[in-house]
Amino acid sequence: MATLASVRDGLVAWVARRSITRWVMGRIGSRALSLLPDRALVPLKRDGVVPVPELERMRESGPIHRLPVPFGVRVWLVTGQDEAKKVLSDTDAFSNDYARLGAAVGRVEQTPGGLGFADPPDHTRLRKLLTPEFTMRRLARLVPRIDEIVTERLDAMEAAEGPVDLVQEFALPIPSLTICELLGVPYEDRARFQELAAARFDLFGGATQALGAISESLKYMEQIVRRERRNPGDGLIGMIIREHGDEVSDEELAGLADGVLTGGFDTTASMLALGAIVLMSDPEARARMADDDAAVGPVVEELLRHLTVVQVAFPRFAKHDMVIADTPIQEGDVVVVSLAAANREGLDKLDFDSARKVSQHLAFGYGAHRCVGAELARMELRAAYPALLRRFPHLRMAAERPPFRTASIVHGVEALWVHTRP
Repeated sequence: MATLASVRDGLVAWVARRSITRWVMGRIGSRALSLLPDRALVPLKRDGVVPVPELERMRESGPIHRLPVPFGVRVWLVTGQDEAKKVLSDTDAFSNDYARLGAAVGRVEQTPGGLGFADPPDHTRLRKLLTPEFTMRRLARLVPRIDEIVTERLDAMEAAEGPVDLVQEFALPIPSLTICELLGVPYEDRARFQELAAARFDLFGGATQALGAISESLKYMEQIVRRERRNPGDGLIGMIIREHGDEVSDEELAGLADGVLTGGFDTTASMLALGAIVLMSDPEARARMADDDAAVGPVVEELLRHLTVVQVAFPRFAKHDMVIADTPIQEGDVVVVSLAAANREGLDKLDFDSARKVSQHLAFGYGAHRCVGAELARMELRAAYPALLRRFPHLRMAAERPPFRTASIVHGVEALWVHTRP
């Protein structure tokens, strides 16, 4: 698997494909982020594992703010929780359609596929294909394999001498191999699959390289789909083909599979690494996670809310003029929701609290575009955290501050060196 140095700042590569900055980069080059004013990047920055104080000040001052984005793009940032839910759930007022968003800045490209940039009725039809495969009943078949993957990674960490990079040895392989199981990727192809999964997030290796990896990944997914058409297997792709057949084209199914990779790889890997940092620094939370099976689920939910590794949701395109929190929004404006800010509203204290009972949060989004793989991510986290802390009761960071990503949609660390022995 590629080193995390080649996965760093997943934002920049993800933005290259998945957000409005992608179109800006197409105009002025892959260093476009450096040209944006600091205030425009506030939603993408962190102070360690938590949002920077500037984002909290923005949230406290009001639920919506105009971001100073150049190039003639009107971008609004929503930080209020109620307003966030409204934007994320209102498909009549807002569009996720990639072509429409591209037209807003004068650049129309081929839709990359998947659910993230689709509107109803296409989004509704495609999501109905995926949703049954992500129910707890269907996902239960993956539990033994997830446990095996976690154990294999812990064994590798235990066998290593000296400090171990938790990202390389634990956080990245678990979601990557789990997605292989979910999709039904053949064993002989899994090494290449993991390379493509990592390379797609590497814009520091060059925008062409990252986008090339995305293109190659889509082509590879199409090959798997064609193979599954001939002989459907037990993975997600095979199940959809058996149950829906000609209702979905090869291109659409490849896009859905690629969306599962995009949404479930870097996000879960980042949660595993950042969650480990929080747990290692909080003895009470560490004890709950390692010693109390009943506490594992609630602590995972608090980690999801507190970390909110996907800091902002997919950009929305205003279909018509409207008003949000007394602020006029024009047709064609881009509205971005800060999930990290919305997840911190209404708390008596902002710090992580392992005893907090989280009734709901926006870590997986909200509404029609809420992450379809949320339960799979929860399964991985609930299996991995306790096993890690039980195997290594003396687990601790080898450096006081790991190298965090500096400005990212998906927050994370480039590496996390840890000691596993006393």
